[in-house]
Amino acid sequence: MDFDMLGLEPKMISRLAELGITEPTPIQKQAIPHAMNGRDVMGLAQTGTGKTAAFGLPLIHALSAEGTKPAPKSVRGLILAPTRELANQISESLRGFAGGTHLSITVVVGGVSINRQINRLERGTELLVATPGRLIDLLDRRAVRLNDTRFLVLDEADQMLDMGFIHALRKIAPLLRAERQTMLFSATMPKLMNEIASAYLDNPIRIEVARPGQAADKVEQEVHFVSKDGKPTLLREQLDRHPKDRALVFGRTKHGCEKLMKQLDRDGYKAASIHGNKSQGQRDRAIAGFKDGTIKVLVATDVAARGIDIPGVEYVYNYELPNVPENYVHRIGRTARAGREGQAVAFCAPDEMSYLRDIEKVLKSKVTVASGAPWAEDTPPPKQGGRGGRPGGNRGGQKPSAAKSGRPRRRRKPAGNRNAA
Repeated sequence: MDFDMLGLEPKMISRLAELGITEPTPIQKQAIPHAMNGRDVMGLAQTGTGKTAAFGLPLIHALSAEGTKPAPKSVRGLILAPTRELANQISESLRGFAGGTHLSITVVVGGVSINRQINRLERGTELLVATPGRLIDLLDRRAVRLNDTRFLVLDEADQMLDMGFIHALRKIAPLLRAERQTMLFSATMPKLMNEIASAYLDNPIRIEVARPGQAADKVEQEVHFVSKDGKPTLLREQLDRHPKDRALVFGRTKHGCEKLMKQLDRDGYKAASIHGNKSQGQRDRAIAGFKDGTIKVLVATDVAARGIDIPGVEYVYNYELPNVPENYVHRIGRTARAGREGQAVAFCAPDEMSYLRDIEKVLKSKVTVASGAPWAEDTPPPKQGGRGGRPGGNRGGQKPSAAKSGRPRRRRKPAGNRNAA
């Protein structure tokens, strides 16, 4: 099936060809026709399989047919994303798809000047890509209105649940038009997702092109059983085997990632880091350097697992295994994108054995052992929130957050999530 069989305008098909996109992916083949017919869509697909085009092309097709400009402060289509990186990536892709049309596409995220965003929204916009926290800030300032919004997209909805944005969604959704088209896309399917679908989607068509939690087919996975003290040496050995390739290294904590990046930098590697303690400008510069190849090693917390769409990422290292098993799928999905092949290498210390078993339950398969032997599973897992990611390093006796521990999150006020985006 080609794009011209999906009902898209010839000009849009020509634009896709200019971008080198000539054949739709499975999620695009199945989702686009239903979306163009006005159906609510619930799409489940592996990360890196083209979900942005699956919802973006129908939106651009519908909105480009309208000849009138949006009213001041109004929005015709709203796309919510959990992280700044993902929101920026979505808006960049949409601008590429919409080349040659009159559509205005605006992105609003935290960490940058809200006054500039207010000035931009004053003119109105066809498509708004936003993180929930910043959008609520703008709504509170009456800088934007959603009563004309006829399209709503929840991208990476599972991470929005994990980050506690469900409360923000409950505040945002009632402000939209009751008669609207809603699309939800995700790579994993936690139990709460069905509740979200029933609350915000109207008789949606469910499209599942891969089992929820399944990793991309072309990602070759392996695990090394190594002590925590042995991880730095093993990482350097792995990086030295492919010095010209880009590598994305994941850790659990902001302090731990920053410490690891500085050590790699001292060791002569071209390294940078992105995490919640970095300003938006620092995060943008790190990703830009990683894209153009001046940065070869990018160390990141899970904030990056949903926002980096760089086809040339050859290696993903789980330097520390995630305590939320679904995050493993999103991490390794940063490689083998757009049909390419990639390597995902995990380091498992004794106190991470339970994390590995949870990951394998989600994958429904064992990860190939590259070195070492499985540890006994009676070692307590590391506590979260400590300095440098040390087991038991939780300061002040504070309990780990619900998002990190995997426990159900207590209800919070929406304003509490603004800085997370």
